[in-house]
Amino acid sequence: MKLRSFPPFVRLLTVLLAMFLVAAACGGDDDGAGNADAGGEGGEKLSGSISIDGSSTVAPISEAIAEEFRTEESGVQVAVGTAGTGGGFKKFCADEIDISDASRPIKDEEIAACKTAGVDYTEFRVGLDGLAIVTSSKNQFLECLSLEQMASIFKEGGATTWDQVDPKFPKEKVSIFAPGTDSGTYDFFVEEVLGDPKKLESLKPRTDYTASEDDNTLVQGLSGQENSWGYFGFAYFNENKSKLKDIKVSAEDGKCIEPSDETVESGDYPLSRPLFIYVKNSSLKRPEVKGFVKFYLETTPDLIEEVGYTAAPAEDYEKGLAALEASA
Repeated sequence: MKLRSFPPFVRLLTVLLAMFLVAAACGGDDDGAGNADAGGEGGEKLSGSISIDGSSTVAPISEAIAEEFRTEESGVQVAVGTAGTGGGFKKFCADEIDISDASRPIKDEEIAACKTAGVDYTEFRVGLDGLAIVTSSKNQFLECLSLEQMASIFKEGGATTWDQVDPKFPKEKVSIFAPGTDSGTYDFFVEEVLGDPKKLESLKPRTDYTASEDDNTLVQGLSGQENSWGYFGFAYFNENKSKLKDIKVSAEDGKCIEPSDETVESGDYPLSRPLFIYVKNSSLKRPEVKGFVKFYLETTPDLIEEVGYTAAPAEDYEKGLAALEASA
């Protein structure tokens, strides 16, 4: 029987029903495309959990990336700890976490520990940072220090009063607040200022100072002592400028240079350093981890300055994305 043989209102209902079915089918196609854009492979939203620990310097970057990632993938829980670079690698090489934040490259003994535990990994360079040498904002005489002067402070048996660092300085107690031995910041500073610990001519670091892997604890100590001295990541100084004063660092030509995005990126600032994340290859097989690392590398160049650090060269992120794609 043909459609025009039905009464008009029946024909109208039939046409409307057909239009509804077509629209529903098209809408279903649109939803599928939307899921493919927003979620994981195959158009599915990601889920699961990711564990990160390590450098308190890199942690603000990872936390910022995790917050942005959660707006797109609310089903993924990302936990970021601050055990210090060394503490992070201990957990990482014990197969306890997925990602290790690091403010220095992994050491030979840590590589060996990972190998023994069967932990294979991929290194990604995610940014640049400068170590800020700092004192209280109330300090009146500290403006610039050479690496040699800083060595005289932080070496074993080092200066206890400022006039021992420079006769022009007052005979006031040196109050030191600096990262502990599990910190990558500590490792970097010791090697750059006191020398490579593996070499005989290097100086041993002193242990009689207030140490903490928590940079906020260091800020409190440094700001509370007028003649204090210490160091940590440049980003933490930027966050606490009202409480602290940065001490410029003397370069080889004698010029005093302060840390900034420009001097860190150019390498002119004597205490510039790279920042990393290390990711277990077994974790990269999980779509939520691979998706997070991809998001990390794609987002960091635009976000990192907001956190207080300097972006790495573009080729570092491109190289990382290529390595990530090759891990599939």
